[in-house]
Amino acid sequence: MVSGETAGQRLDAFVAAHIADLSRTRIKQLILAGEVALGGRTICEPKHRVKPGDEICVNKPAPVDPAPLAEDIPLDILFEDEHLIVLNKPTGLVVHPAPGAPDGTLVNALLHHCGNSLSGIGGVKRPGIVHRLDKDTTGVMVVAKSERAHNHLAAQFADHGRSGPLKRNYLAFVWGHHQTFAGTIETPLGRDPRNRFKQAVRKGENKQVRHAVTHFQTISRYSGEGWDIAKVQCRLETGRTHQIRVHMAHVGHPVIADPLYASGFATKALALPDDLRLIAQNLGRQALHAAELGFEHPLTREEMMFFAPLPADLTKLDEALKPFDCSLN
Repeated sequence: MVSGETAGQRLDAFVAAHIADLSRTRIKQLILAGEVALGGRTICEPKHRVKPGDEICVNKPAPVDPAPLAEDIPLDILFEDEHLIVLNKPTGLVVHPAPGAPDGTLVNALLHHCGNSLSGIGGVKRPGIVHRLDKDTTGVMVVAKSERAHNHLAAQFADHGRSGPLKRNYLAFVWGHHQTFAGTIETPLGRDPRNRFKQAVRKGENKQVRHAVTHFQTISRYSGEGWDIAKVQCRLETGRTHQIRVHMAHVGHPVIADPLYASGFATKALALPDDLRLIAQNLGRQALHAAELGFEHPLTREEMMFFAPLPADLTKLDEALKPFDCSLN
């Protein structure tokens, strides 16, 4: 019931303040669909102003089945409860169905794994993707299982950790190094006008060009005759498409084996010792791994931190580089 203090509010704002499990967008959809009544009278106008004593009834339909099909795809689960699931994504797995990958994605796998534990997001029984990893980037991801969890996690990622515990740390093996190889890369990113599959450093800031910040520091440096490699930790302040890959290439240190942003460094591998060269050439994907993810649990407010070890292919590269470690020199 509407009190004197809340009288005059928009209907969608009033309902949003009293139903934490629904987003403002979802509430607007329900109002427009005729699922909200005021004093027994259906109101289909989200901006309708409520009055003192109004009794508001919201009908929340059961979530409909999603369009993507559930598929039995193995998942490496790091943590799961009724609100969210944290997993270690393997290489080669696309996160969301798209024209080039209509099935066999992480979403298809989660629909099978989570089943009826998905309570519905935006009226659809689906997992809530709040951030993504590129198809061939491995590592930690969190996915929401309810609308309330999705809203809270999405807000944390949109805030870039400025007012919360969000942490996103990646490990990357990149070409080249120097003793003071660390710093912050801050440039706007947008779609490359010459290649729609790539991102590029762009001027300005609008819907297509967005501010991006990556902090990086060297963990280890490796050298041999005619080649240098660094293992770096990259901490994302923002999370744009291909951000680390574009930023490292922008400062002249592209990620090893990156098919989009390190193609000009392919001949660098020819200078590597035979065993190391074969490992680098056979990676078949960028040497980038989402190693750590920290966030606030959307319901308990507990600060959580998860770690994913290097996958087998990058562990093999890491081990092969150790004899050439020059970090202490």
